[in-house]
Amino acid sequence: MNLQRSATTTACDQVRIVEVGPRDGLQNEPKLLPAATKIELINRLSKTGLQTIEATSFVSPKWVPQMGDNAEVLRGISKVRGISYPVLTPNIKGFESAMSAGAEEVAVFGAASDAFSLKNVNATAAQAIERFKPVLKAAKENGVRVRGYVSTIVGCPYEGAITPSAVVKVVDALYQMGCYEISLGDTIGVGTPGSMRRMLDEVTKAVPAKDLAVHCHDTYGQALSNILVSLDYGIRVVDGSVSGLGGCPYARGASGNAATEDVVYMLHGMGLQTGVDLDKLIQVGRYICTELGRPSESKVNRAWKGPL
Repeated sequence: MNLQRSATTTACDQVRIVEVGPRDGLQNEPKLLPAATKIELINRLSKTGLQTIEATSFVSPKWVPQMGDNAEVLRGISKVRGISYPVLTPNIKGFESAMSAGAEEVAVFGAASDAFSLKNVNATAAQAIERFKPVLKAAKENGVRVRGYVSTIVGCPYEGAITPSAVVKVVDALYQMGCYEISLGDTIGVGTPGSMRRMLDEVTKAVPAKDLAVHCHDTYGQALSNILVSLDYGIRVVDGSVSGLGGCPYARGASGNAATEDVVYMLHGMGLQTGVDLDKLIQVGRYICTELGRPSESKVNRAWKGPL
C-alpha cells in the first residue's frame, strides 16, 4: 500500500471505525442480555474514542428477540456529543418507532442475493429496496441521515458466488435514494482478497470510495486481509464488532464481524489514525465477553498485556 505521509494528519491517514457490536454482534448471540447490560456496553464504548456506535435494531422481536428492548436501550444510553448512535430500521414502522425513541441516524439494509433477501426480509432484493423508499423520504423530511448496508457482496449461503454486477445494482440504488454511506458486507465471511478486488473494481465505478465502508465477517479468517484490500481502493470506513461478537441469524455458520480490537491494532500498526484508545477498547471487550460467558474472538484481546 502506498499511503502518502506528511507532518500533519490527512484524510488519507484517518479511518473511521463503525462499532456494530451492540447490534450486529448481540443479535446473534444465544444469550439474551438485559437492557441494562447493553446500555452499559454502549456507554463504555462511548469512552473509547469511537465516533460511531450502532446501538440497536428496530425490527420485530418475533424475528430477532435479542433486539426486543430497542427503545429502552436507545433511550437509556448516555449519548456523547460528537458520537453517532445509528439504529437499524428495515421499514417505515421501524423508522417511526426509532424516531419515537430518539434516534438521530438510521440504517437500512439490502442484499445482492435474492435468495438471502427472501430469507431475511421475505422480499427479493428489488422489493426490499422499494420498501426503503418511504424510510428515505421520511428521514429526509426529519433531517435524519441514513446509512445503507448491502449484504452478501461476494457470496451467499443459498446462491453461492455473487457477481459484482448484482452488488453494483443494489449499491447504486441505495446511493441514488440518498444513503450518505454504503457499507459492503461479506455476510458469511467467504470473501478473499481476490473476490473483494473483483467486486470493488466494479462498485467503485458506481459510488466514490469516500462514500463506501466495508463490513467483513471472519468465518474463513480473511476479514483483515479483505479490509486491507479496501484500503487500497481508498475506503476509509471500517465496521467492526468488539471482540468479534455475533454472526448473522439468517446465515448459519457465519462467524462474527472482524473484531474491532484486531482492526484497530492493525490500522495503528500501519500508521493510520482511528482516534480509538485500544487499551480501553480491550477492557470493554473483556467486559461484554464476561457478561456473555464466552471467550473473546479477538486475537489482540486474548494476547494483550498493555501497550508495547
